Amino acid sequence: MGTDWQAGGVVATGFDEYDDLPERVLGYPTVFSALRLGDTDVRTVLDYGCGPGKISLRVAEKHPVQVEAVDISPGMLEIARTRRAHPRIRYHLLTGPRLDFLADDSVDAAMCCYVLLNIGDLERIRAIVAEVHRVLRPGGRFAVLDTNPDTTGTRFSTFISGEPGVRYEAGQQRRVLLHLPGGGVLELLDHHWPRQTYVDLLTECGFRDVTTAAPLLGDVPDTEGLVPGSLLDVDQPAEATRPPFLITSGEK
Repeated sequence: MGTDWQAGGVVATGFDEYDDLPERVLGYPTVFSALRLGDTDVRTVLDYGCGPGKISLRVAEKHPVQVEAVDISPGMLEIARTRRAHPRIRYHLLTGPRLDFLADDSVDAAMCCYVLLNIGDLERIRAIVAEVHRVLRPGGRFAVLDTNPDTTGTRFSTFISGEPGVRYEAGQQRRVLLHLPGGGVLELLDHHWPRQTYVDLLTECGFRDVTTAAPLLGDVPDTEGLVPGSLLDVDQPAEATRPPFLITSGEK
């Protein structure tokens, strides 16, 4: 059995406490660029699997857009509504993949961060991707951020996904350790999906011009202002030589 994301409790509070520094520096800017959030025709953004609202809030604070943020976890959404309320974010609880409150072709851009790798059933993943395709307008862009399956087992500055030296098969469970501020560790279970699986899923669901990106430290402009003494402010951190994230994107 994998991590129960709907249960809330320790998982929700630990995920909120986790310092997503590598994601802020490498992952999220790559997602925002892939979605072209600075374009004037991007006015509504879907955050599918918003968790405690960290990424939704960054989008709303950086861009004049409406964010539709959805998640299956009441505990995560309670944290998001309490700590990351914003006049241009609407949080919604999902009970399945369907986004019944959104019409066809009604969203300008969509992102799905750390969601697909938490699902071990390809048909469930395909249903999510197909639903995102439905609500995106023609020309709208979709970006998926997950840990990089090609660097599984690497100890990055704040996490390790999978065991070093183990070769994982498609869909196989991996142990994930998130290192929390203060020395705690949140242990999770996710699933290994190869790079080609992400490309195939988006293509099969109707997205075109599907591409992948795996940025290294230094590839992305330092928009977050890495401060001296941070976990990435060391000589040759793992993120400088081994890309921790895979971003897969395409256009409807």
